[in-house]
Amino acid sequence: MPVDRATKRGWLIWSTAVAVYVAALFHRNSLGVASLEASERFGVGPAALSTFTVLQIGLYALMQVPTGLLVDRFGPRRVLVAAALLMGAGQVLFALASSYQVGLAARAVLGVGDAMTWVSVLRLAAAHFPPRRFTVVMTLSAALGGAGNLVATVPLTLLLGNVGWTATFLVAGAATAAYSAVVAWRVREVPDGVPPPVAEPVPLRALGPRVAAAWRVPGTRLGFWVHFTSMSTPALLALLWGFPYLVEAQGLSRPAASAVLSTLVVVAVVAGPVMGAVIAGRPGWRMPIVGGYLGVAVVCWALLLGWPGGVLPTPVLYAVFALLAIGNPVSGVAFALVRDYNPLHRVSTATGVANVGGFGAITFTALVVGVLLDVAEPLAAPDAYRVAFLSVVAVLLVGVWRTVVWWRRARAAVFAALDRGETVPVPVRRRRWDALADA
Repeated sequence: MPVDRATKRGWLIWSTAVAVYVAALFHRNSLGVASLEASERFGVGPAALSTFTVLQIGLYALMQVPTGLLVDRFGPRRVLVAAALLMGAGQVLFALASSYQVGLAARAVLGVGDAMTWVSVLRLAAAHFPPRRFTVVMTLSAALGGAGNLVATVPLTLLLGNVGWTATFLVAGAATAAYSAVVAWRVREVPDGVPPPVAEPVPLRALGPRVAAAWRVPGTRLGFWVHFTSMSTPALLALLWGFPYLVEAQGLSRPAASAVLSTLVVVAVVAGPVMGAVIAGRPGWRMPIVGGYLGVAVVCWALLLGWPGGVLPTPVLYAVFALLAIGNPVSGVAFALVRDYNPLHRVSTATGVANVGGFGAITFTALVVGVLLDVAEPLAAPDAYRVAFLSVVAVLLVGVWRTVVWWRRARAAVFAALDRGETVPVPVRRRRWDALADA
């Protein structure tokens, strides 16, 4: 049964767990400002550089459903301990790597460890906080994760410039691995007096049917596409291509580029709790907020690609990056949809399915941007990035189309449930155009 109130112990357990997520965001985004150093260290071009992110984020996406099953089977505490150890080991290996192949292996280990954090934190939040607080705690978790993003911008740039690649990443990796002991000591999976859930191992043959059952729910499919569109483009800039774009195409110094890139983090951190409170208090506003953001995102990319000469004034860059950053807290709508429209025993699996959306989009676009930059190398840097970023816009527009389709279908499913006399999590008003929704 869900708890009816939050306790100090619950907040302590959550804060211990969310620190692992903060570390995950740091490690995930550390290549963003270190991409030019990585290119020099390993002697690779844009396409090969993008493979670091493609491998790391691709593994993250592939691990989402297995992570949900691991959390169901072994509990979030054990999974978070394993995550901290894997991320620490991966970053230590990355610090010492001198060859491209070893660097790839290090990012792969990081990706697997990173993949285990978010679902585990959400499961702990669901266990230690009442349902009415879940959305707020979820968005607060995401906002605090932005602290890891923030450290991976200007501070990391300064550390790399002063103490160097090896020392910076070696200390970060060792500290993360050591923190696993704190997680094992402090985290408890359920509040005192609440019996722990019975672990139910899922046979491999049952994995496909369970994922298919979650995927058939229109709310899950809508969550997938909301995450696909809202989270992917700001994350792509933060993870890899934002920093090179600002330095090479926009002509900013590395500190100035780091400062613009940090806008993605600062805005997400500030907007996250506000977005969580709005979504929790006004669940009917969820999809209008998503629609408004997607319209703004299309305009932002039109500015980046269509500005005369290709070089934007620095204040405009700050404004565009700030507006795109709102996609991170908006992507939390995906998990609220999943929670509302799936039975409790399938929420972890459905959460993993929805989480694949944004990270799948990042995996694809990170690779395509790198390949297109190689192809467009004879062009001037602003024009080369324009060509490469067309792929990002194409993916965004596909996502907008599918979001609209599944929003209408999810509404149709809600109306069908109401017609059967069932209770729905978020009542919606019929509109004239709802009659045109696809069956």
